[in-house]
Amino acid sequence: MSRSSLIAGNWKMFKTPGEAVEFARLLVAELQVPTDREVVIAPAFPSLTAVAAVLRGSEIALAAQNVHQEPQGAFTGEVAAGMLRDAGCRYVIVGHSERRTYFRETDELINRKLAAALASGLKPILCIGETLTEREQDKTLEIIAGQLKEGLKNVAPDDIGSSVVAYEPVWAIGTGETASPGQAQEVHAFIRDELGGKYGPAVARRLRIIYGGSVNPVNMGKLMAEKDIDGALVGGASLEVASFSQIVNYPEV
Repeated sequence: MSRSSLIAGNWKMFKTPGEAVEFARLLVAELQVPTDREVVIAPAFPSLTAVAAVLRGSEIALAAQNVHQEPQGAFTGEVAAGMLRDAGCRYVIVGHSERRTYFRETDELINRKLAAALASGLKPILCIGETLTEREQDKTLEIIAGQLKEGLKNVAPDDIGSSVVAYEPVWAIGTGETASPGQAQEVHAFIRDELGGKYGPAVARRLRIIYGGSVNPVNMGKLMAEKDIDGALVGGASLEVASFSQIVNYPEV
């Protein structure tokens, strides 16, 4: 079956609120979104509300880069899923490799964050991926299977349809290296098979699995030519209107 593509720009810790608003205005004015593609941008927390106002009525959706697992409470510095939804977010990224590496987020914690997002009506983008050492040891599929199993633990079939899985090999994040289209397709096909085993083939065919890892205007078209790659989680190349627009409007290969 045909799945619409999802292209999400993760701005990480870049752009002040003023810069984010200006960028969003330019993007809304200049970006032509094909009808078979969905575009999402994920600014830093302080910019969400202002950027949401700019995006209102446009073809671009808003995402947050992280979420706390509890609905509210004495958790200084954290942001709950309901707050993100109220700020205008439709999506939220959970389990990004930088969160796993620098903040020691575990699969169990990521699963709780994903559940919190779903409970608040947000669509989670679950990031999974192996390190270079794990790939060199031929453990890629083992690692992916484990992260997928734990990340989606207790997620019901009715909820999985609103989720997105992002395969992001850790060794390709911000390094300029990228998995070849064939390497990415192998893992994406494996993920879809795993999802099919858990939720059934029909659900697996509908779920979008996107790729993240030094995506740029040059490699995007080749990645998207693979049958199980449904979009991209874009880092550095999403910080410029020109490069992000080229990625969104990738040529058919």
